[in-house]
Amino acid sequence: MTSNNHTTKIRVGIIGGAGYTGGELIRLLVHHPQVAVAYIHSKSNAGQKVSKVHDDLLGDTNLVFAENMHQEIDVLFLCVGHGDAKKFLAENPVDARIKIIDLSQDFRLNAHNKSTDREFVYGLPELNYHSIQTAQNIANPGCFATAIQLGLLPLAKAGLLQEVHTTGITGSTGAGQSLSATSHFSWRANNISAYKTLDHQHLHEIGESLHQASGNQLDTSDLIHFVPWRGDFTRGIYISSVVKCSLELEAVTALYKDYYANAAMTHVSDSMIHLKQVVNTSKCLIHLEKKGSRIAIHSAIDNLLKGASGQAVQNMNLLFGLEESLGLRLKANYF
Repeated sequence: MTSNNHTTKIRVGIIGGAGYTGGELIRLLVHHPQVAVAYIHSKSNAGQKVSKVHDDLLGDTNLVFAENMHQEIDVLFLCVGHGDAKKFLAENPVDARIKIIDLSQDFRLNAHNKSTDREFVYGLPELNYHSIQTAQNIANPGCFATAIQLGLLPLAKAGLLQEVHTTGITGSTGAGQSLSATSHFSWRANNISAYKTLDHQHLHEIGESLHQASGNQLDTSDLIHFVPWRGDFTRGIYISSVVKCSLELEAVTALYKDYYANAAMTHVSDSMIHLKQVVNTSKCLIHLEKKGSRIAIHSAIDNLLKGASGQAVQNMNLLFGLEESLGLRLKANYF
C-alpha cells in the first residue's frame, strides 16, 4: 500500500487487542473504508471471537483473535502496556517497510524515541502534521498530554505562554481495563480524588511539545503545575488551564482560531464546552475565558479516541495520504 494508491486497502495488524484502547481501535478500523484488518493478536484470547471480548462489536465483525503474527501488513498498531512496546520490537523484528503506530509511552520522548533501527515521530497532528505525513513510525501522544497541549500550543507558538496552573479530570477508562482499588465501581461511584499531583508522567511530553512549538525558546522545566483528578464517569477528559496573558479575550480567541483554522479535529468554541460534546468522538473542543490579567483555557477530549485510538487512526490516515478525518466522523454521546 502506498500513500497514493487508495484502490488497495491498508492492511492492518494489531498487537494487544483485548484492552480498552485495542477495542476502540478495532471499532474504528473494522468500519474504516480504506482498511482491511489482517489480524488482531492477543496471547490470552487467541482463538476467541473478538466480539466475545468486546461484545459491543457483535454483528460488526467475525474476526478471531490470532495467536500468530505475520508481516503481510502495511501498518502495525501496538496497543500494549507501557514498557511492552519496546520489548515487543526487540523480541519480534518487524520488516522495515511496515509502518508502526505505538499507543504506549515508550517512544514519545525525544530521548526515548529510537529503538534499534527505528525513529518515531510524536503523533500530535496539530503540532507535527507534515512530519507525520512523511514518517515511518508514530509515537501516539498520551491522553492528558493531548488535552493539555492542545489548550496551550497557540500561546507557546506566539511566545505568550507563562507559568501554567492546570487541573484535569478523567474517566475510569483512563486507568485501563485491569481492576485496581481506584477503578472498582464501588470506590469510583460518587467519588472524586486527586492523584499523581504535580508529577504526572505526561508532563515530560507536554514540555517537549511546548518547547518545540515555541521555536525551542520556551523553558518548560517548571512551567506546568498539573493536578489530575479521577472522575465518577467512564470516559472523557476535561482540562482547565490558567495562564497570565496581557492580550484581550478577543485577541486571544483570534489567535487560537487562526492556529486551529486547518485542524481537522480541534475546534475553538465561542461558548462554554462540556464533556458530552466530545465523548465518543475524536474531536478536541477548546473555550477561552478572561478575568483581569488571567486567561482560562478549557479543553475537552474523549480519552479513548482523541486521547488514544482515534488519534492513532488520524495518524494512520496522514501516513497513507488519506483524508485526515476518514473513519472518525463520530457523533457525540450527547444524551
